Amino acid sequence: MNQQDLKQIAARGISEQQIEHQLEQIKNGFPFLKLEAAAAIGKGIVAPTPQEVEQYEKAWNDYKAEGHKVVKFVPASGAASRMFKNMFAFLDAPYDVPTTDFEKQFFDNIKKFAFRKALCDKCHVNNDKGIMQLIKNGEYKAVVANLLKPEGLNYGQLPKGLLQFHEYEDEVRTPMEEHLVEAALYASSNGEANVHFTVSHDHLALFKKMVEEKEEKYAKRYGIKYNITFSEQKPSTDTIAANPDNTPFRNEDGSLLFRPGGHGALIENLNEIDADVVFIKNIDNVVPDRLKGETVTWKQVIAGILVTLQKKAFEYLKVLDSGQYNHQKLEEIIRFLQRDLCCRKSDIKELEDAELVIYLRKKLNRPMRVCGVVKNVGEPGGGPFLTYNSDGTVSLQILESSQIDKNNKEYMEMFTHGTHFNPVDLVCATKDYKGNAFDLPKYVDPSTGFISSKSKNGKDLKALELPGLWNGAMSDWNTIFVEVPLATFNPVKTVNDLLRDQHQAVEGGINHGEGCGKH
Repeated sequence: MNQQDLKQIAARGISEQQIEHQLEQIKNGFPFLKLEAAAAIGKGIVAPTPQEVEQYEKAWNDYKAEGHKVVKFVPASGAASRMFKNMFAFLDAPYDVPTTDFEKQFFDNIKKFAFRKALCDKCHVNNDKGIMQLIKNGEYKAVVANLLKPEGLNYGQLPKGLLQFHEYEDEVRTPMEEHLVEAALYASSNGEANVHFTVSHDHLALFKKMVEEKEEKYAKRYGIKYNITFSEQKPSTDTIAANPDNTPFRNEDGSLLFRPGGHGALIENLNEIDADVVFIKNIDNVVPDRLKGETVTWKQVIAGILVTLQKKAFEYLKVLDSGQYNHQKLEEIIRFLQRDLCCRKSDIKELEDAELVIYLRKKLNRPMRVCGVVKNVGEPGGGPFLTYNSDGTVSLQILESSQIDKNNKEYMEMFTHGTHFNPVDLVCATKDYKGNAFDLPKYVDPSTGFISSKSKNGKDLKALELPGLWNGAMSDWNTIFVEVPLATFNPVKTVNDLLRDQHQAVEGGINHGEGCGKH
């Protein structure tokens, strides 16, 4: 490392030791996790009965009525470029008419997109013709260029959260707006809704501008006051990139290349949120109003389960801290830890009471999260598992495929035959029973990061991803899995996902006749 390097590292708020440690991790890789089993109903996943659904909804509404602070935390830093990968490919293709199934689907259904009107206006400005006319003339690429390029709507560079997703009879909404609506419906208390977006630095001004334009409308509509805040991923959570031979990767000007450390970096942002309960859900997982009912119900259910279990854990911690307990009481607390929080220790019977109290206290006094999981429908991503921890205990974790040893036949079988999938639907409690906030980075398992292969300027590189937000970064939390309906999971990975009925604000989509809006 030369002086220039050290300056560059210090400017990011990273120490030289951290960089050395990161290069070491890139070189040695990370250990695979030891699995006990895939979680399933009755084995780490709770499936509430209709009667319990009502009970938990009530528990949540009672909790809100007590005046606790609730925050909705939305990771929204993703650019939409990946969403349009297929359409960028069409712009670069040697042909001019829709050829792949994806391209055909896009153009055949172009009137169903919520951004259709805005796109038509841009086509008029730049090409003197509306969408339908351009298509009629065979100028398909002009339509796509107006959608993606800076002189058009610039959707190729914008964040996902600010794209027009849902078209209603009288308005068009972005995912950011849908999250504001959701916050009013299940995450508001004391007449206030607190919403926090994590955004990339490049998009911050755009988000703030849209909040200014839209906040008042939804505040009036739902009779609440919004407190909307933003944060950016900290430069200190970036990680150094390495060449295939594990030496630091350098840009063409000789400087070191740093990359964002993945969503696991957001544990730092979450750590700064002052709240009793925090809902976490990705920016693109939203539905129009006609389908929100189920989402709202199940958000309340998982929050109700969280506050019910937290209350119980707090009661037991008070007992342990008071010293007023007998062996029978300790047995009751063990049952709660094993049965309700799914945390087991095989040699617990061998512990003396004094050791047992220390163990129980340690396991109860930590952040808690309830995660909604859906039936596995073949979506890529993490799943719920029972895994071994470094202290020999078994607990519930969300695992990504990169954490599993592909050569272990038994583990791969567990992973491929897992019944459920994690859609990133979390409710978290991040304070202890005395009301003090937990220091969340202390509960991260640093050995759960992973190395991914990327490239820059045509050169291969190794990137270090921090332990993911909902897997390694929350490894040492108490975790509960709850089965939620598939209808609550509607992510938008490609632009054509917006054509699914779940993203049509009016069932079957709005009929626009022959024209394109007023054109």
